[in-house]
Amino acid sequence: MNNIRSEKVASWFFLSPILFIHFFVIAFPSILSLALCFTDWNGFGKIQFIGFQNFQELFSDRVFKKAVWHNLIWTIFFLTVPIAVALLGAFVLTGVKRFQLLYRFIFFFPYILASVVNCLIWKYLFHPKYGLNTFFDDLGITFFENSLLTQKETSLLAVGFVDAWHFWGFLVVIYITAMYQVDESLYEAAEIEGASKWQKFRYVTFPSIRPMFVFSILIIMIWSVPAFDYVYILTGGGPAYSSEVLANYLHFQAFRNMNVGYASAIGALMFVYVFIITGLFGLLRKLDWEI
Repeated sequence: MNNIRSEKVASWFFLSPILFIHFFVIAFPSILSLALCFTDWNGFGKIQFIGFQNFQELFSDRVFKKAVWHNLIWTIFFLTVPIAVALLGAFVLTGVKRFQLLYRFIFFFPYILASVVNCLIWKYLFHPKYGLNTFFDDLGITFFENSLLTQKETSLLAVGFVDAWHFWGFLVVIYITAMYQVDESLYEAAEIEGASKWQKFRYVTFPSIRPMFVFSILIIMIWSVPAFDYVYILTGGGPAYSSEVLANYLHFQAFRNMNVGYASAIGALMFVYVFIITGLFGLLRKLDWEI
């Protein structure tokens, strides 16, 4: 009994620095932010309690509604294009025998680059005078004659494309890792039955990697909520709020308008969304879904 107690004390002793840091870096600021939702505070001076007024203003805020809609588009985009391309890339890569590590590195390399570097590369490529337009103009294609980042119709998807270009290599790596765990005997049985490559993928590969696939859906749905850096660097939410997303609007309210209480209300709604998504996946696991 004494040995068990001493082990528990030792465990808490080694955990205490991490718990201390977690509390003061994550837990305490999160609780404070939730409390500030109900205040009118500019970051300085006296804090004034105003109840649910910030939330009432949010639901009548045109820019906030637009940011919510853009976050939804962002999520749908990342749940389709990067996942489809990554699944295809990973499946093709499993059949490559030579230089596979090199190909993996090439796919993953954009993900390890700093977001500022990625954004500067694509800002240059989208530039109408120095970028892709100089190449396509000779072919008679005028799609890039104006920067896609400066047009209201294309700014959000252009930023999403740049972010997806950096992100899809990460998906390739986790998918190909899952694919290498598939039992080879299943492929052999499918080959004996005369299955095509597509049938092997549909009936063998995909069901076997389904837990990893569902996990990727979960992390994309969560990561799409605080999407910020690529929007902030490439467009700042413009032009005319055409690429505004929730995290960027929160930053604008907190650090430019100095409306900390209003920004905290935006953050609280983002937290509620993430909580609902993770709770839903947790419920599905309790219902014995294979995720």
